[in-house]
Amino acid sequence: MKFLQREPGKPFALSLHFREPHAPYAPVPDSEQRAFAGLEPQVPNPDFPKLDTARVKKLTREYLASVAAVDRNVGRLLDELDRLKLSDNTLVIFTSDHGYNIGHHGVLHKGNAAWILTENPPGTKNIPAPQRPNLFDTSLRVPAVIRWPQRIPAGRVVSRTVTHLDWFPTLLEATGVALPDGTTIRGQSVLNLLRGAGSFDRTDDLYSEYSVQHTMRADMRSYRTAEWKLKRDFLNPDRDELYDLRNDPGETTNLATSELDAVRVAATELNRRIREKMVELNDPLAEK
Repeated sequence: MKFLQREPGKPFALSLHFREPHAPYAPVPDSEQRAFAGLEPQVPNPDFPKLDTARVKKLTREYLASVAAVDRNVGRLLDELDRLKLSDNTLVIFTSDHGYNIGHHGVLHKGNAAWILTENPPGTKNIPAPQRPNLFDTSLRVPAVIRWPQRIPAGRVVSRTVTHLDWFPTLLEATGVALPDGTTIRGQSVLNLLRGAGSFDRTDDLYSEYSVQHTMRADMRSYRTAEWKLKRDFLNPDRDELYDLRNDPGETTNLATSELDAVRVAATELNRRIREKMVELNDPLAEK
């Protein structure tokens, strides 16, 4: 807020990072702790085998209190923009670097998750018993809330697939800054999507990758369409995962070993797209 007050008449760019709600969530301010102390939170996957429900509820209360503390401080910043009469022409983007699991799929944390069970499945050569590497949607999807009163209609909901690769070209277009010559950009400006005007010529498919090198080892590559999602682990091929998102959006039933014709066709096509992306990106695992 002091930064905003320095030269309020000049353009500015501010990148503000909260560590919260990254684990550990506690301690949190007393006001937020009291607000959630008596909460009986909903468990996302209550029937997951051997789920440590008590721990899930405890961590959920701490997580929500941590989120509330962030929310309170974001509100202070937005109030300061109002006080300085900067709100109308200030583009605010609120987002996060990854999703989160607290009991979802029986795990805690993100793509390098750990089981949150009363008894863990056995470990393997590269993945110890407590660990559960993944590319679940709950790990990949992030919040994205945008405010720019002069340029973006309030209340608009965008259902297209957007990634963090898109923010840089979006900010360049929003500020009227030309892209430097010779710069490689893998994202695309989403300003038209936010304004509800113009075109956005891109599919909603998503390619993702994560090679975990700490606490466990995995080389995961994934391709997701609106109907199917295939995750391959090139280091641990027996841990491949395939989900029918039309009938199983929660990614609860792994069909990687199914022999059904429709499933095999989908798996073959998604595997082709994964390898195509790996070649395009010069992935060293592309030849495996």
